[in-house]
Amino acid sequence: MDYPVANLSPFTFSLIALLRYNIGMDIKDSWSRRAVVYQIYPRSFRDSDGDGVGDLQGIIDKLDYLNDGTEDSLGVETIWLSPVYRSPMRDFGYDISDYCDIDPVFGDLLTFDKLVRETKKRDIHIMMDFVPNHTSDQHPWFVESRKSKKSKRRDWYVWADPKDDGSPPNNWLSVFGGSAWTLDEKTNQYYLHHFLKEQPDLNWRNPAVKEAMFDVLRFWIKRGVSGFRTDAIYHLVEDREMRDDPPNQNYVAGRDDGYEEFVHEFTQGREELFHILEEMCYVLAEKGDKFMVTEAYLDIPGMDKVYHACKNGRIAPLNFNLMMIEWGAAQYREFIDRFEATLAPNEWPNYVIGNHDRKRVVSRVGSEHARLLAILQLTLRGMPFIYYGEEIGMRDGEIPEEKRKDIAGVNRDGARTPMQWDNSPNSGFCEDGVSPWLPLSEDWHRKNVEIEESDPHSILSLYTKLIWHRKKSPALLSGSYRSIESGNGYVFAYLRECKEETLLVILNFDDHDQRVHIDFPKSKVVASTHQNKPGMSIDTTDYALHPYEGLVLSTRI
Repeated sequence: MDYPVANLSPFTFSLIALLRYNIGMDIKDSWSRRAVVYQIYPRSFRDSDGDGVGDLQGIIDKLDYLNDGTEDSLGVETIWLSPVYRSPMRDFGYDISDYCDIDPVFGDLLTFDKLVRETKKRDIHIMMDFVPNHTSDQHPWFVESRKSKKSKRRDWYVWADPKDDGSPPNNWLSVFGGSAWTLDEKTNQYYLHHFLKEQPDLNWRNPAVKEAMFDVLRFWIKRGVSGFRTDAIYHLVEDREMRDDPPNQNYVAGRDDGYEEFVHEFTQGREELFHILEEMCYVLAEKGDKFMVTEAYLDIPGMDKVYHACKNGRIAPLNFNLMMIEWGAAQYREFIDRFEATLAPNEWPNYVIGNHDRKRVVSRVGSEHARLLAILQLTLRGMPFIYYGEEIGMRDGEIPEEKRKDIAGVNRDGARTPMQWDNSPNSGFCEDGVSPWLPLSEDWHRKNVEIEESDPHSILSLYTKLIWHRKKSPALLSGSYRSIESGNGYVFAYLRECKEETLLVILNFDDHDQRVHIDFPKSKVVASTHQNKPGMSIDTTDYALHPYEGLVLSTRI
């Protein structure tokens, strides 16, 4: 970003110089370069007060499970909290009525401060969900904005006149269905909402809006937050001329989601967005070691544009591609090789295999595949994101129609069922006699933390082993990535290397035994999909992998 320097005072000029220095600093020793991020959906993690809804104190109560400093705990060093801000909960916290307060259902600011203190004791960092595209329609800013066309905050949101026939200004669509415009009858103008009509879009072309939202970041940083996951970032700025989005020539009515009827050329990823991301880098640089990931489902060129917006490596796009590409060793290798090849030295990769908006991994691909993906995700370069419950192999819950809560109509409830802690009533999520906000998944008595902690072959044991090994492994923390030929098209093999260590990872993507021929005659097993071969020495020059078997091997023994 270029600043007009002609009229700057010496102090301001020095400050900008300092910021430019900080934004370009090498952050190879940042916490973000070591982080395994564990996403907590607070409503579903643990209820501490008996109302059937998870809360901040419930998270505090389970911090030792996440990391108590010993290898008996999961070992994660960063938690990402889905929204806990004050909200009417039309979209479960993504409709915010106060960015600088905690909703009473989760606790209050004092409880949040306690969470910060308790996480710091355990060397756990907190990432907050930052929702900059829209507010709740009950936010005081929007209440003021819709009072009249002359309101002092009218241009804090995106308003437009109807067409001559009274219809919406253009053909823009809401992600949740229908037009992205809702008529305010009092002022006879439409306001824009890319999501629910209760989530009006902020006008990021207004400098006052921009500064107010940057102050939100500063507020939480001051309270001890280390980073942010930024929601719906690609919707932040729309076409100034409000031109219609062009039709999608590949769209088939009845087959495709209605939102795909148009190519969102004028409503997503506008050039101004990347200038705003650059400015966010400066805000993150103001108070030291802060980091941000952005939500948008992007291909490699799209992710590259986000990386390039921030030259210091403080912002990275979330990489959802492993959730969407076709299953197969060749497909995974091809994508990861291409992705790695685009990254500059200070651009930190990440891999997401599940979140609160998608079917759970086991429900999507199956238990054996999920174990293989755990090894893949936790041995690749960069920042892995684990959605709560993935580490115990949780499945989507079957939610009866009368108990569904997701009013957005996209039925995400199944992936948001309560965490399964033990075999007590309600699986330890809430006390006996309390109805949890969503029904538990049916397999809670077979898949829970208590059972899996005592089983050395459980998927929880696998996650724990991999995370703790990652902490101690120079190759996994900072080594290079290089895929290699395995001699078998069903097997994906790669090396993680540094001067101190070389690790070989081999992954069989097939449901049959597959032989590999890799020139490491003496390798020791560090981890395996079923945790049944630790310490074993094997010869990979001619070795048969079982169906969906994955091995992490030390080649220097």
